[in-house]
Amino acid sequence: MNQNKMYLVNKIFNNQDIRTVWDNENEKYYVSIIDIVGTLSESVEPRKYWNWLKNKINKEEKFEVSSVTRQLKLKAQDGKYRLTDVTDI
Repeated sequence: MNQNKMYLVNKIFNNQDIRTVWDNENEKYYVSIIDIVGTLSESVEPRKYWNWLKNKINKEEKFEVSSVTRQLKLKAQDGKYRLTDVTDI
């Protein structure tokens, strides 16, 4: 596991908690898009903001965001694992 990449992710996002997961099979880190959107937008409801943004991109750009993202189960604040949109770094 390359800790330098994770350090870089934390530095880019002002040491905010960005949920990440290492995929051994593909040898990639995946990061939670909702966490990144929440940090950048400072939204109190980053999941709703991300859903709105995905719809807007789809309508205006005719681009399906799911072509560059995937869903993985990540631990939520309540301790339960839920499917979350992620992208690789």
